[in-house]
Amino acid sequence: MMKREPAWRVFAAEFNDTTFELRATEEKTPSYIVTPLGSKINRIFVTGVLTDVENISEEGEYLRAHVSDPTGVFTLYSGQYQPDATSQLQAIEVPSFIAVIGKVRTYIPEEGGLFVSIRPELIREVDSQIRDRWILDTCYQTKQRIIAFREALKMKQPNVYDLRKLGYSKELSEGIITALQHYGPVDISRYVALIRESLQFIIPSQKEVQDIQKPPQHKIVEPKKKKKTEKKPMEDQDALDDTKETIETLVLDVIKKLEGAEGAAWDAIIDHCKKKKITEDQIEEALTSLMDKGFIYEPVLGTIKTT
Repeated sequence: MMKREPAWRVFAAEFNDTTFELRATEEKTPSYIVTPLGSKINRIFVTGVLTDVENISEEGEYLRAHVSDPTGVFTLYSGQYQPDATSQLQAIEVPSFIAVIGKVRTYIPEEGGLFVSIRPELIREVDSQIRDRWILDTCYQTKQRIIAFREALKMKQPNVYDLRKLGYSKELSEGIITALQHYGPVDISRYVALIRESLQFIIPSQKEVQDIQKPPQHKIVEPKKKKKTEKKPMEDQDALDDTKETIETLVLDVIKKLEGAEGAAWDAIIDHCKKKKITEDQIEEALTSLMDKGFIYEPVLGTIKTT
């Protein structure tokens, strides 16, 4: 009988950095992806903001959804073989905080590369406190992987046996050695920055976080509802498309100027764009389109960052 795989807690940025897969070679054995920091993942647990849900199949229901955390965006695909998860995605209002447990899936295009996504097994709507708890847990586990990775780099010949002697789990030890073999010595400072950035989303007044194990003083970011976008009649499609692209470019430029390290506040984006004679409906339509195209994401409700 196959054992149940643990559900890893990994930020979207580390998850999406993955370019290596360990494919199963025998029946009833699991496949894994291995992230640059040594997470050897078959199942994953993520929490974040459900930003959009779209039916991408003309026959039946096959949904694509995105969940953003402070570092990036997870992509979910759910269809008829995941009836509970599909039903939840259809029922939950966007945007909302959700928690997802699911299996990792990969796609290799003809031109090469590796795209990772999640096939959800369980989806539940949660509150901001649970989302913040997940960020803290994921920061802690990311920090543990960084420490283990550094221990491996100190070894003349990094190996699973010596990592396990230091107290690291079999899964993490194997993952780190595999990551070293595939990615080589990665830029650990990038993942240290992800931890700091993630903590600052839930502790915005604390600029320097020295010890992530200290009890944090949470500032809860309350959900903010987006206003519905009303589309205007399509009188001249070509002219409208040109106008739409121009507005998206202007909105994206505003976000880049405002975002800083923590992103740009939704209200500030609206105010600055209005000064450029763009209506609120046009701004929100542009924001939605830019999210769909992957140029921006919403790490916390009411805050926008570029990718």
